[in-house]
Amino acid sequence: MIKDITEKLYADIPTETIYHYTNFPGLIGMVEKRVLWASNILYMNDSAEMNHTVELIKAKVSARIADNRTNQKLLGQFLDWVTNRIISGHMLFAASFRANGNLLSQWRGYSALGKGVSIGFDSEYLMACAKSQSFKLGQCVYDTEQQLTLIEKVIESVECLAAEYGENTDESKRNPAQSYYDVFEQVESDLLRIAALLKHPSFKEEEEWRIVSPVLVDYVSTPVKFREGTSMLVPYLEFKLGIGEDAPIEFEQVVLGPTPNINLSMNSLTMFLSKMRVKVKTGISYCQIPYRQR
Repeated sequence: MIKDITEKLYADIPTETIYHYTNFPGLIGMVEKRVLWASNILYMNDSAEMNHTVELIKAKVSARIADNRTNQKLLGQFLDWVTNRIISGHMLFAASFRANGNLLSQWRGYSALGKGVSIGFDSEYLMACAKSQSFKLGQCVYDTEQQLTLIEKVIESVECLAAEYGENTDESKRNPAQSYYDVFEQVESDLLRIAALLKHPSFKEEEEWRIVSPVLVDYVSTPVKFREGTSMLVPYLEFKLGIGEDAPIEFEQVVLGPTPNINLSMNSLTMFLSKMRVKVKTGISYCQIPYRQR
């Protein structure tokens, strides 16, 4: 049942170009290495949405327990498991895209010293890249009522699985306080992928889409890499761009962010993409937002 929730959540397909904001080093790395960095979701700039999902689950489960519904033991264990597991268990990686390629809040985050660009991708091209790597493309959900409805369905799925498989009463294998953890482990991957798309309503302006990786359980034997973040090492996966080894990378559009040197910056950006054989279908444009150096 929970797999049906996940599949439906990731069934929406963008109908227009979606944009990935980055800085010049990010653009150069993307083009030269033909990859996009998909960061561990716990290390992304707005990773608090994982805690947001935990809080949504806590609210729904606590309300059910307070109503003296059946499955009190199951619900109590699920609350404990979610609180400790969803932000410290299996790994999930994602990269962000926006429906708007010229958004002031994003330029403020990525165009420090005039070094920002937004890269527009055709949705079919991006989905083909994602499918070849077992990634999924999904649209973030900001509406609180819709989020709570999804969480309610998740809890119902857990209850159905518990009714089917029962609890593990073998104390040699499970602590009695964790007798339903076998059930919870069956929904962990889907729950993480659902949580990856539930964002706080305050981020609604971003209209975000995400490519989301398969769930990884082991960072040692998988292709997890690390990069320098602002204050820590950030785990990431390389999301390959391009369909085929020799096929050129295809961008739908490239937008240059605010800069004090518009003509020179536009010229060098055009030369770089041309030299690297990057196709830009609708061309390179300037954001037209006034630049103010701080």
